[in-house]
Amino acid sequence: MCGIVGVIHSQPKGPARHDVYRSLLTLQHRGQDSAGILSFDSELNKFNLYKNLGLVNEVFNEQTLEKLTGQMAIGHTRYSTVGSSEVENIQPLYTCFPRGLGLVHNGNLVNYYSLVEKLSKKYHLQFMTQNDLEIFLNIWSILYIQNSSLEELRTREILKRYAETVVETCIGGYALIGMIANQGMFGIRDPHGIRPLILGKKEVEGHTSYMLSSETHALEFNDYGYVRDIAPGECVYITDKGEIHSFIVSNKEKKSCMFEWVYFSSANSKIDNLSVYKARFQMGVKLGLEIKKNSNIEFDIVSPVPDSGRTSAMALSEVLGIPYREALLKNRYTQRSFILKKQDQREKIVELKLRPIKEEVEGKNILLVDDSIVRGTTSKKIVNLLKKFGAKSVYFASTCPPIKHPCFYGVDFPSSDELIAHKLNTEEVAKEIGAEGVFYLSEQDLVDSIDSNQICKACIDGNYPTDITEAHEFKKYRNIARGEINAY
Repeated sequence: MCGIVGVIHSQPKGPARHDVYRSLLTLQHRGQDSAGILSFDSELNKFNLYKNLGLVNEVFNEQTLEKLTGQMAIGHTRYSTVGSSEVENIQPLYTCFPRGLGLVHNGNLVNYYSLVEKLSKKYHLQFMTQNDLEIFLNIWSILYIQNSSLEELRTREILKRYAETVVETCIGGYALIGMIANQGMFGIRDPHGIRPLILGKKEVEGHTSYMLSSETHALEFNDYGYVRDIAPGECVYITDKGEIHSFIVSNKEKKSCMFEWVYFSSANSKIDNLSVYKARFQMGVKLGLEIKKNSNIEFDIVSPVPDSGRTSAMALSEVLGIPYREALLKNRYTQRSFILKKQDQREKIVELKLRPIKEEVEGKNILLVDDSIVRGTTSKKIVNLLKKFGAKSVYFASTCPPIKHPCFYGVDFPSSDELIAHKLNTEEVAKEIGAEGVFYLSEQDLVDSIDSNQICKACIDGNYPTDITEAHEFKKYRNIARGEINAY
């Protein structure tokens, strides 16, 4: 899962880099591996790019931002799922031939590796990255080369052909933001709307600016008003004069990723105009009612795993009439654990990231609330940590139903073997993570909390909205790209 944003100012207002940079700061929770901004300067007729590994405020400074001139810009903060965390895989990507285009995207293509093979053989292409964004870039170039008459068409007609080709060719979940040199900006959302994309607008001194973003939080922080969510299978095109054109190139059943409300999105955002905070609060209410109905355990405190478990924990506390306490404090300034080579070093970093408050933990029966249990490794470490600090017992409440099936659309668990609930029942999960018991939110309560049945919950029920025939290859080559298995 990644954070993407695009900003375009109508002439002569600019530059766009400041709004993009500030937006990336608000989207940092969506990805911490790397960040990048690409701008286009129409006066100089050139793209300007800066990207690197690290957090947004580590990658950019006043000097690097100053060079990103131009009235439109796109930005990306990366959570890597396909391709290693190397500089060449960082977004944005761009091409200047046969017509300038810059792109960022959020999501995954299930058929990425077969498309690489097909395009490489048919057009003798040499792929420069392991990032599926390069597929979208190459489709653009091939479309132009094959259709020399495209230059005679208006940009919106060219873009419509491009969007049609993308949704016909690319299988998966994706939101795409692009800049066409000297023309404008566009956004495309996959045919099922699995990945989010939102349009915002503001007026300053008679000039109109538009923003495309993964979340409404980025819009609000930069004083953009919410216009609407981009529809599944829709392409929106905004010219450099501020004109908007829209066309639906695919009409399929909407299936937005439920994990946006469970975990990924900021609590103060709305996805598909549905409040993330409200959904998480309702998850806590419904899970609390279920525990109250079916359990007579006497808990001393309800405590969240910060930060995404906090909203649900407060609701659950109210329903059960049990004190809410912050038993764990999060240290935001620790080294990221993935760069450490040894397991014991990683475990120490987890302890440094989350430190129990002994006075709230010692001798207590704790109901610990988290957004989900995926692999179970982090849950186990947290439970053990609380007990190390004297907790009498720890019960684990998950505001997501058991995750039993892999995701191929941008969440990093593409193998069922990695999922603890795929192998174990609820009692066995509790034993494995060292808890006295585990409580899961039901599937129906999840749907009711989000207040929509137009959601993808394939990781829960195994009903995928797209063809996943190539999922085996996806998993295999993902692991090769990461160096987890040998290509030979």
